[in-house]
Amino acid sequence: MADVGEVLMSVLSTIRVPKPGDRVHKDECALSFSSPESEGGLYVCMNSFLGFGGQYVDRHHARSGQRAYLHITRTRKAKKEEDNNSGSGHPPKKKPTRLAIGIEGGFDVEQELYEEDVKVVILPDRQEVTSEDLATMPDVVRERVSLSMAGIMAADSVSHTLQVQQWDGEVRQESRHAADLKQLDNGVKIPPSGWRCEVCDLQENIWMNLTDGKVLCGRRYFDGSGGNNHALLHFQETGYPLAVKLGTITPDGADVYSYDEDDMVLDAKLPEHLSHFGIDMMTMEKTERTMTELEIAVNQRVGEWEVIQESGTTLRPMFGPGLTGMKNLGNSCYLNSVMQVLFTVPDFQSKYVSNIDKIIHDAPSDPTQDFKTQVAKLGYGLLSGEYSKPAPDPGDENGASEPRVRRNNQSQWIYKSYILQIFTAHTVHACLQGDQIGIAPQMFKALVGRGHPEFSTNRQQDAQEFLLHFINMVERNCRSGSNPSEAFRFLVEERIVCQQSQKAKYTQRVDYIVQLPVPMDQATNTEELQEAERRREEGDTSAPTVRAQIPFTACMAALSEPEILTDFWSSAVQTKTTATKTTRFASFPDHLVIQIKKFTFGLDWVPKKLDVSIDVPDTLDLSALRATGQQPGEELLPEVAPPPLMTPDVEVKGILGSHFNEEDDSLYSPLLSPVLDDSTVSQLCEMGFPLEACRKAVYYTGNTGIDAAMNWIMSHMDDPDFSAPLVLPGCSSGAGTTPTESLSEEHLATIVSMGFSRDQATKALRATSNVLDRAVDWIFSHLDDLESMDVSEGGRSAAESEGGRDPPPGPRVRDGPGKYELFAFISHMGTSTMCGHYVSHIKKDQQWVIFNDQKVCASEKPPKDLGYLYFYRRVAE
Repeated sequence: MADVGEVLMSVLSTIRVPKPGDRVHKDECALSFSSPESEGGLYVCMNSFLGFGGQYVDRHHARSGQRAYLHITRTRKAKKEEDNNSGSGHPPKKKPTRLAIGIEGGFDVEQELYEEDVKVVILPDRQEVTSEDLATMPDVVRERVSLSMAGIMAADSVSHTLQVQQWDGEVRQESRHAADLKQLDNGVKIPPSGWRCEVCDLQENIWMNLTDGKVLCGRRYFDGSGGNNHALLHFQETGYPLAVKLGTITPDGADVYSYDEDDMVLDAKLPEHLSHFGIDMMTMEKTERTMTELEIAVNQRVGEWEVIQESGTTLRPMFGPGLTGMKNLGNSCYLNSVMQVLFTVPDFQSKYVSNIDKIIHDAPSDPTQDFKTQVAKLGYGLLSGEYSKPAPDPGDENGASEPRVRRNNQSQWIYKSYILQIFTAHTVHACLQGDQIGIAPQMFKALVGRGHPEFSTNRQQDAQEFLLHFINMVERNCRSGSNPSEAFRFLVEERIVCQQSQKAKYTQRVDYIVQLPVPMDQATNTEELQEAERRREEGDTSAPTVRAQIPFTACMAALSEPEILTDFWSSAVQTKTTATKTTRFASFPDHLVIQIKKFTFGLDWVPKKLDVSIDVPDTLDLSALRATGQQPGEELLPEVAPPPLMTPDVEVKGILGSHFNEEDDSLYSPLLSPVLDDSTVSQLCEMGFPLEACRKAVYYTGNTGIDAAMNWIMSHMDDPDFSAPLVLPGCSSGAGTTPTESLSEEHLATIVSMGFSRDQATKALRATSNVLDRAVDWIFSHLDDLESMDVSEGGRSAAESEGGRDPPPGPRVRDGPGKYELFAFISHMGTSTMCGHYVSHIKKDQQWVIFNDQKVCASEKPPKDLGYLYFYRRVAE
């Protein structure tokens, strides 16, 4: 023992006590998914606090020179039955009375019980020191090592901070409108009962606006119940923010909703606000369930997914390489579904998994912050089969009789009452028996979401947006060598024909996803839909929910048919006229992603999801949509810029410039605004978007109408300069940008890696205020302007390229036949991309497999008609 004491004394200076802000990785290996529960446990460096499995701790010691590690192992305890257990062998469970997770009265969070063993290990000889051994050592050694051990064990691990351990859905914030709420003296007095919607006469789910006393019905839920949105529409017309749910008012309070803040809120002046309209809060009695009670009731019914039987079919759990489940970290199903599909693509497998040994060998000192290492770690975890093993029996003999909320996917089951849908119930039920040990992508999620306003949170996200976000990160991190995102990259050709002159304009842009519109007017079951809607409007609660049946051919026709552009400025006739725009494929990618645009906006611009069934085919031939380029004898529109149009918010300098001479070029000064459709800008502003954002939306969509501008806004709302003033291409004097401001080297390298020269990248960034995403959009919409500039191959100029060839400008894209076969799809359940649940189906060796977080099963009836994202691969000729 003296030898161990001497060794500890020699490394004492390297042993640290965690301080606030230190990242302690005590639950997951930095290079694999080993954990304290894994065979061999986890070794935590007592200097850097990085965790390593047994297969990598020697590597870290050799590279870092660190010798002291805290070895943590956990062994699952057998569950003890409660004394007051039920006849089935399970303790009686209390009925939830609070919309919460992990607190008294809320939904239970099952926590596994472990026996934990902790000791210090000194490398390279792996000498072990227990707490009992420390007691016999000198005070300076005992105190320092004991403090470090206690600090590591007491610190919140990085993974712990990423998980939702406790949530209280009843905690509400005071509304910012409550203190100074304006109330109209309009003489309105509300009776104590008998309320009806003033518009539709509905008698349930009735809300009173606290500004003018209007009594109107609430929102309509996904199944047609609830209300008819009249209270919401009233807010959109008047801006009066607060409403109280009549029937929930008691001396203790009531349900108050803020439409402006889009949440249930507190109103400290509620008695005063109610009294204004003749309501005595102290005498009111509750006659309707509160929103919390409604949500609790619905969340309890989520367990119906577990008990609904598939008629005569039991799905078979699957295990092995490429069949590894992923734990839900709290609304991370969007990430799980996308990554399961991406690592079915050979490009991602060869880039990250085939080179796993080299990637780990070259990993930096802190691999948790290295993109390539963490992606490779995730890919190996999914494909190796090492973690595709049945989860340990939690102790249930016959399965729980009531729904449970599990630690790793607790948030998955807690949805707002208005977003639940019974979707592929047979699949969800059957796969509950397919739980695996799986992998928890905690480090990966933290890294790819770092700094992002949405993906860094535990909120639900849009799988399509995450797919593009991840592809963008791959682009940025593959500046040299192979780039797996090229498997999805393709060029789109847009052909615009002026209907007055019949002259055409061709532009190309890069894309990764084909977005298919859903033409609801092409539904094949229109009569059933109309009948169901009629019954719901008449208050028939037994009216069935009918899903619109849309032919896939109709969606493709809507994509390929010419689009009419009104107010198109034609350089041929020098005025606004009508034009047609046709979109075609300039190249066909190896792998094609198709998004069904189920998420849209109603006439009131309220987001909604289209409940549709589309007969998506297993094979696809897009050859007819191949772009043809300029046709023989076809004339092109002249490259003449439209005349500048002055707007009221710009100082007029005069036609010939501020110096009144033809040499003065201030006619083209950035102080002059571009041609903007004022009516479109006004419509967007009326929806509540910032003026400058509306102007940019109209400008960057070329005055092509409200729909295109709205799509631009929805795609750029997270841009840091979303509300910044419009800066014209070629101008560098916008807010935050000066002619001499240095450009981001990272942004330059990213664009160069896509096949452009440094000069072209510089021009694009200067034209878009050094914003990378906008610069990429700009460069692909100005390919013709770049033809005179040197184009690079991997950053080299044309003169330096192999053989001095001059390749065409643009990104490196693959091309081939436009014939594809379906190999995966991602489905979404819920009414919004911001909530609900995602699962993926992937075809493995001719067998469809469902990946539902940790659950991996053979799917007998894959719901291909209900998908959101579809993934096709090219069929070899």
